[in-house]
Amino acid sequence: MSGNTTLSTSKSRPRIGLVLGSGASRGWSHIGVIKALLKEGIEPDIVCGASVGAMIGASYLAGNLEKLEDWVLNSTRKDVLRFFNIKFSQAGFVDRDRMSRFLHNYVAGEDVQIDSLPKPYAAVATNLDNGRESWLRTGGLAESVRASMALPGLFPAVRLNERWLVDGGLVNPVPITTCHALGADIVIAVNLNSDIVGKRSRKTETETEHEPPTEENEGMLSNLKQTAKEYSNSIFANHDKQNETPRLFFAITNSINIVQDRITRSRLAGDPADVMISPRLSHIGMLEFHMAAEAIEEGERCVNDALEQIGKAVSNF
Repeated sequence: MSGNTTLSTSKSRPRIGLVLGSGASRGWSHIGVIKALLKEGIEPDIVCGASVGAMIGASYLAGNLEKLEDWVLNSTRKDVLRFFNIKFSQAGFVDRDRMSRFLHNYVAGEDVQIDSLPKPYAAVATNLDNGRESWLRTGGLAESVRASMALPGLFPAVRLNERWLVDGGLVNPVPITTCHALGADIVIAVNLNSDIVGKRSRKTETETEHEPPTEENEGMLSNLKQTAKEYSNSIFANHDKQNETPRLFFAITNSINIVQDRITRSRLAGDPADVMISPRLSHIGMLEFHMAAEAIEEGERCVNDALEQIGKAVSNF
């Protein structure tokens, strides 16, 4: 991109805000977006995120993005399922302690505070009591991220500042309003929900729903693991049988998709981004984190396609 040095060094340039939207495993594309922007000398001054976007943004500002990328690129489906290998509790499928260890290792240490970050940052969460969005701008970084990505039924709700908080994607999947409020002049936003409604997986029902019985597939623990697999695949599960009742998790995850799609459209209409990046990853299921390489590559591709638009936004400002 011509003139990229100006974007990274000029004292008079506009403040660039980066908004990383919610989208579960599709969120690994945020890593590709950040890498591609930095390669072009486009360094964000403000970072805001919801759910997985809050996690990737926090990892970047805490200096752990490369470490996180190494983990996701080398992880397998079994590595992801280990988060579910603790007995189910009434709070959610994912074990809180295991998740906290992951965040402290690959996102931010337990002692890292948002106030200590080199740039303004906000994670968006949802207040479970009144439905309002909460902008987490102070306190522990890892704990704020955990609150922002606490999808009900999957992750336990998080208690912060006398509030029960859950996934920020429920109220503001692409928090452009937050970024503007923090002082961004130009906002580059990543929307992971642009093509998710009505899409289907490339997998067949046989591949996603049936596995040969083994010793490991017996007992309560294996039932939980199978449930997690179904949850992972069902976000875009192939459902060609029109007269057959949709499976439980297919109905749940697609309902979440519909809600997030409608909320995203409404919020973007009222406060659009200067540059919108929309990775096409509808074929990746909610928990298919092992498909990170494809998601990261798509994020990089989308930034390369948007470079001219980014340059125009800066010039016009």
